[in-house]
Amino acid sequence: MKDSFNREVDYVRLSVTDRCDLRCTYCMPATGMRFLKKAEVLSVEEILFLIENLALQGIKKVKITGGEPLTRNEIVPLIKAIKEVKGIEKVTLTTNGIQLTKYANALKKAKLDGINISIDTLDPDEFRAITRVGELKRVLSGLEKAVEVGLPNIKVNTVARGELTEEAICDIAELTKTNPIHVRFIELMPIGLGKSCPGLTKEDIFSVLESRYGKLSPFEHRLGNGPACYYSLAGFKGKIGFISALGHCFCAECDRIRITADGCLKTCLHMDDGCELKTALQTENKELLLQQVFSAIQRKPEKHHFLESQGDSRLMSQIGG
Repeated sequence: MKDSFNREVDYVRLSVTDRCDLRCTYCMPATGMRFLKKAEVLSVEEILFLIENLALQGIKKVKITGGEPLTRNEIVPLIKAIKEVKGIEKVTLTTNGIQLTKYANALKKAKLDGINISIDTLDPDEFRAITRVGELKRVLSGLEKAVEVGLPNIKVNTVARGELTEEAICDIAELTKTNPIHVRFIELMPIGLGKSCPGLTKEDIFSVLESRYGKLSPFEHRLGNGPACYYSLAGFKGKIGFISALGHCFCAECDRIRITADGCLKTCLHMDDGCELKTALQTENKELLLQQVFSAIQRKPEKHHFLESQGDSRLMSQIGG
């Protein structure tokens, strides 16, 4: 599928739940969250009907997101079923890692093609403060298990919060020194509670890493679906990546759509646009579904307007991280 700016759209980020077992300060309020009722969340059958029809229109890559996707009971069978959809070439997952020790073997057997694990700090007390309820040792155990069972294409995602110290940046980067994984620093985007949080730029972190480890050499190949640009450091097994939607806008290469847990198609992370697909999915109305998808993609904006407008009022967990 091509949008009106001739961009090929072949990637969907599919949220399977708006619930999460953490309460990160830049993502959710401490109290008062109202989650979707079970009947409002897309069922496995609705998701598969959606993916089968998106695949017929050229979608090849699926990223499973949330909330926290590993809180959904049917997650492994769902991944297996999506992997079997004709035309789908890659299924990957993003997770906070809290339950990864439990699921790593099953995800490997389900032939997951890649996994992103969020780790914002390696300080246990700071981790608890950021997530309000999380234990860092559980996430690190999950990361270790993912490496042990041989899950492919493991990436650690770190939000470039303004509080990250030079030592904290280097500690996280060193995860890829001895492990066959990649570390990405993600610019804090002004969505939901993130609008009031200070962030660091790619240049801030780049400078810290070069001061400590020497020259970062550009790595010209893609490592997965995302827009990250990667660099090599001498003596490191993995790569260091940066995702900088504000500082280095990559919208001209945007190849994705998003589906929220309740079936809203979004064509831009920032914009409050898209359309509701739930009725078409519940009634298995293929004609209506494809008409809605085609129409939405033709309205896909040229670029985000993070710095000029309010955008979507939903929290990141409600959109799909």
